[in-house]
Amino acid sequence: MGKMVNLKIDGNEVKVKEGLNLIEAAETVGIHIPNLCYLKGMKGIGACRLCLVEVEGGRGPVIACNIKAREGMDVQTKTDKVQEIRKFVIDLILSMHPLDCMTCTKAGVCNLQKYAYDFEIKESSFSRKSFGYPTDESNPFIKRDPEYCILCGKCIRVCKAQDTKVLDFKGRGVGAKVVTGNEKPLQESSCTFCGSCIDVCPVNALVETNCLRKGREWEYEKINSVCYLCGCGCDIILSVKDGEVVKINSGAPDGASERFICATGRFGFDHLNCDMRVSTPLKRVNGELQETTWDDATKIVAGKLSSAGADAAFICSGNIMNEDALLLKQLATDVVKTGNCDSSVSLYSDYEALKGGGADIDSADLLILVGIAPDQWKRFLPAVDAVVRKRVNAGAKLIVINSVEPKISGAATAFLEGDEVKILEEFAQALISGGVKAPKEMIEALAHVDPSDAVMEASVLFKESKSPLIISSPPLYKAASNLSLIRGNAVTVPLEANAKGVVMMGLGAGGKKFSDIVSSSTQVLYAVGEVPVSKRPDTGFLIVQNTHMTDLSTQADIVLPSTTPYEADGTIVDYLGRIKEVKKALDPAADARSNAEIIMDIASAMGTSLKHVKASEVKRAVKSKLKPAFSPFAKDKGLDIDEEEFTRERNRTTVNCSRLLWLKELEESVSV
Repeated sequence: MGKMVNLKIDGNEVKVKEGLNLIEAAETVGIHIPNLCYLKGMKGIGACRLCLVEVEGGRGPVIACNIKAREGMDVQTKTDKVQEIRKFVIDLILSMHPLDCMTCTKAGVCNLQKYAYDFEIKESSFSRKSFGYPTDESNPFIKRDPEYCILCGKCIRVCKAQDTKVLDFKGRGVGAKVVTGNEKPLQESSCTFCGSCIDVCPVNALVETNCLRKGREWEYEKINSVCYLCGCGCDIILSVKDGEVVKINSGAPDGASERFICATGRFGFDHLNCDMRVSTPLKRVNGELQETTWDDATKIVAGKLSSAGADAAFICSGNIMNEDALLLKQLATDVVKTGNCDSSVSLYSDYEALKGGGADIDSADLLILVGIAPDQWKRFLPAVDAVVRKRVNAGAKLIVINSVEPKISGAATAFLEGDEVKILEEFAQALISGGVKAPKEMIEALAHVDPSDAVMEASVLFKESKSPLIISSPPLYKAASNLSLIRGNAVTVPLEANAKGVVMMGLGAGGKKFSDIVSSSTQVLYAVGEVPVSKRPDTGFLIVQNTHMTDLSTQADIVLPSTTPYEADGTIVDYLGRIKEVKKALDPAADARSNAEIIMDIASAMGTSLKHVKASEVKRAVKSKLKPAFSPFAKDKGLDIDEEEFTRERNRTTVNCSRLLWLKELEESVSV
């Protein structure tokens, strides 16, 4: 912990970390300093002038958002002078703002409305001004209405912080406005439709298009959960009304670099109620899938698994929850008595690579990306891309090591292009030759290595860092994690949200791997989740347990309708090693059941009782992480899949069954 300082705020004795600004210092004792332009985690710009406070001994009011707490300060946040200035500012803003709070979408969560209420301002005392700016609602995601904009600049700053840089100011003074390049619609700019601007806008200038007339903010039930659509596993907040998701926002804490979700995670929830949703069990009769009852489907599945025994096999996606993974393993090994149970994680990662520890990105002052190319524009691990760029723009250094030139290399302090393993060897040797302590095995293994000048220069960044974080692709994790034996932490980013959890739950230990199962002959094949298989494998009987009718589902003998992660409780383990809760926000669609319920019912029909997995079982499994140890500098073999294509296929149902299809078709038309 850094140095602490003592000060007074409105007579309250406060002890805070030195360097904390006065807005955040006041929050520690429950005092809110009004502000419209301040963004936690970023340097204050003092644009709105609402956060003025008085400091004893000062010449006049100062801006709290960029004044740091110092030893002995005596701060007053509500003097008559300060309140008078704040009221003037709100009064002036209201003269240029529509006063339609009765019907405004943001009523109830609008900061401007709140401050007008606090200062008892019903109507501005200044003459009304209207600029007649047109509204941009030409896309199905984000509505932009400049008439409501208060020029706080939050949307511009958050867009620049993550390097999308779509928005900026045009003009000066009261006539200024926020625009895209050449004032084009969002879809004609480089906008990724991540919606970060929506999350920070304090008024009605930027809102979700589909939220109009779907209830007021105070009518929504807010549920914290996790996005499961890629390996990032982002925190989200679901707003639910009348049993339906109305919108999804980022759920990471204010000020955290991870406060980001992509377009897929924010707007893909339409797929919950699409026509492809499986709502009742199906069985194949005379070559056609027909509806049946759960009792009938369960008995058929139980009978087929009992007959098959060791000739049965189970496959699942890396997105099922920890509790589901444990139960599926128990069903396969303890009830059916087969060792052939694996997940799609083995297609792109060695399981040992996912058993390592975790890390805190916000504490890292140096980020090293090894063989990984996150990309917001391609929506491939977009949150990793955004987080890294935010950290760099906040002062952290970035080293990119890759055999090709990824887009994120443009933000790097040093880009080392070439064979990643060779560069890692040179990098480690450069550190050792520079006097940095390293394990004996590493020193001996690298004795023959001669680092290049570029690697030597980049290694200086590592030596100067206090808390480096190595982020690698799964096949390169073992080699890259060797650097963490010198200093810092290392993590790998999988392609599925709970890949780490599925592995830690022990699913896939022993028996055939996923690719071997789907390429060999089986008596019964049981697939759980949206697995990356489109053609029916060589199996006598195919069971598909999924939320939607996929290509594989249409070829199944039995289809078991399961709930989405929005309709069940459970946990995942994200790539940084944190257990995250997936909370039930909706009732199951029609006759769908959770994966856990289905698995337990099948086990019961086979004469074995499986119990709900306890939280303590998950925590115990996660605690058994592997400690870092030296590994030969090498890339894992047989894992060279097209990662971007894997992600696209994984999210095909979500995209094709939601308004994201519009964005997909738009991007495809532009690329032609």
